[in-house]
Amino acid sequence: VIWGGFSVSNATLNRFFSLHYLLPFLLAALAVAHLIAQINNTLLHVHGSSNPNGVTSNGDRYAMHPYFIFKDLVTIFAFFLVLSIIVFFYPNLLGHSDNYIPADPMVTPASIVPEWYLLPYYAILRSIPNKLLGVLAMFGSLLILLILPLTDLSRIRGNQFRPAMKLAFWFFVVDFFILMWIGSQHPNSPYVEIGQVATAFYFAWFLVIVPFIGLSENTLIDVATSSKKR
Repeated sequence: VIWGGFSVSNATLNRFFSLHYLLPFLLAALAVAHLIAQINNTLLHVHGSSNPNGVTSNGDRYAMHPYFIFKDLVTIFAFFLVLSIIVFFYPNLLGHSDNYIPADPMVTPASIVPEWYLLPYYAILRSIPNKLLGVLAMFGSLLILLILPLTDLSRIRGNQFRPAMKLAFWFFVVDFFILMWIGSQHPNSPYVEIGQVATAFYFAWFLVIVPFIGLSENTLIDVATSSKKR
């Protein structure tokens, strides 16, 4: 379905070009929907969701407009300034030198090296020998982010008061950078084995570690409150 045939062909390129053309409009629509929901205080706001401490503060507040609107505009203008400098004066700054090699269907690179921001997901894709399962794992590594509010079972909503969760978060960051490093290496031993361990930890962090920490914190809270009542 993705290839548009039995192999990569012109139909595949057309599909990917269409996808890259439509995605910016989709992201822009999602950004507008997010701002509308933010301004109307709907869909986004639950108990303590806007406070990093996880508590509700009805007294000390700022309106979305004009304070945050103009504050964000400063960041937007700074971003477009940097973007314009790169586009108009240094267009090849972030490009790869291999892009200037003439295409030759008889010569293929030793291994595929995607852009740096895709390296962790490419490492997950490559860590599973089965092609279909590898693709599912790669997309699952993105979709699993959506279940984090469901797997985080702790009653404490702010990580400032959760030392175990702080430590687990930095373990996750290290694992993510390990996957990024593995994705840039050739698929040889021991990189394949390291990528498989890092991939297993990536999914275990969402499905095992986060729920375990939340349940442990809830248990400690129950024990502390019950001892005080006595």
